[in-house]
Amino acid sequence: MQILLRSRHRLARAFILFSVLFGGLAESLPAQQRNVLKIGMELAYPPFEMTDEKGRPTGVSVDLAHALGKFLKRDVEIQNLPFDGLIPSLKTGKIDLILSSMTATAERARSIDFSDAYLKTGLCLLVGKDSSIQSIQDLDQTGKALAVKKGTTGHTYAAEKIKKAKVLVLDKEAACVLEVVQGKADAFIYDQMSTFKNWQRNKETTRPLLKPFQEESWAIGIRKGNGELRDQINQFLKEFRAKNGFEALGDRYLKEQKEAFRQMGYPFYF
Repeated sequence: MQILLRSRHRLARAFILFSVLFGGLAESLPAQQRNVLKIGMELAYPPFEMTDEKGRPTGVSVDLAHALGKFLKRDVEIQNLPFDGLIPSLKTGKIDLILSSMTATAERARSIDFSDAYLKTGLCLLVGKDSSIQSIQDLDQTGKALAVKKGTTGHTYAAEKIKKAKVLVLDKEAACVLEVVQGKADAFIYDQMSTFKNWQRNKETTRPLLKPFQEESWAIGIRKGNGELRDQINQFLKEFRAKNGFEALGDRYLKEQKEAFRQMGYPFYF
């Protein structure tokens, strides 16, 4: 009996040692071998990409990323990267996908592939409360100044279309808003959702012009040559929409905005 018990103890210790060693080896394997889906986003764009009070990723895109991982039967790893570093990181294999409120543009499509669109929005303006500006045409005048966030489609639009006004290229959304609040810029070119939120926070000093002068669609960025993954993502988006997944995300994170846009007569995003 004692010999049998000693044999069992040895087997138990051997199993524990094997589990520890194997578990450590698994953790040290590259993410691809551990079946991890590395998704890049800039966690500085609430309520789509942000962090909670404990610094953990949360928001519309984070929930969407985890739903995608579940569909693909892969663990998800969120990598917080600067927005203008997302495409280089995808192309070099640091991440597998971009899910960061990224507009699918022809210029970006020369470098990466995109999934089907999952959200529609557009560029609009945040202007000073007492400003006479009513349109993008009013803004592009000598003596006017506008702010854009570096690497965004607002930045691209200004570089290509604004001929007379001064363009201020800044790294952070908050810095662009502050330029308008302080009267240093006449307007900030950004998407409808953010413009609405920034106006809510600064009603005493700003005014939103929410009718888009350029319509856009957001999509998931995929490395070129990965058609199988793109097809899987498109199937996920189709099924997620059919199951009212986007409606649920809107109700969870954007309920106030949905109602406000309904009252103003603007179509909501999803």
